[in-house]
Amino acid sequence: MATRRHELSDAAWARLAPLLPAAKPGPARKDDRLVLNAILWKLRTGAPWRDLPERYGPWQSAYTRFRRWAAAGVWDRVFAAVQRQADAAGGIDWALHFVDGTVVRAHQHAAGAPRKRGGRPSRRSGAAGAVSRPRSTSAPRATASR
Repeated sequence: MATRRHELSDAAWARLAPLLPAAKPGPARKDDRLVLNAILWKLRTGAPWRDLPERYGPWQSAYTRFRRWAAAGVWDRVFAAVQRQADAAGGIDWALHFVDGTVVRAHQHAAGAPRKRGGRPSRRSGAAGAVSRPRSTSAPRATASR
């Protein structure tokens, strides 16, 4: 099988195939490798599910499998198993491989970002600027003095 861009190589498929859930009895489901390649294509390109190339079959099949496996924790288990295998083979240097959330940049429209010079002021809700005095149905109570 010729490997296309964004698709699993034979070696990668050989490592992943045993980690995927077994097919349940009943109607045959779409080939796991084809569906996994479809999911990888979608995730790597960032394209909408509906733009999945026809060679992967109906986009609904890949989407449904992706969502079911996510809900069942399959992706977490696959990642953990691949990580354990790489660690056992000495392929991970834990001093170097980590994710630090402090280096993730926020979008420019995130809360607290300063406006660009000359930019239009943001439109705020009218309710934010309309301040009215509190309304109460009860009159202030006199406190009892000694």
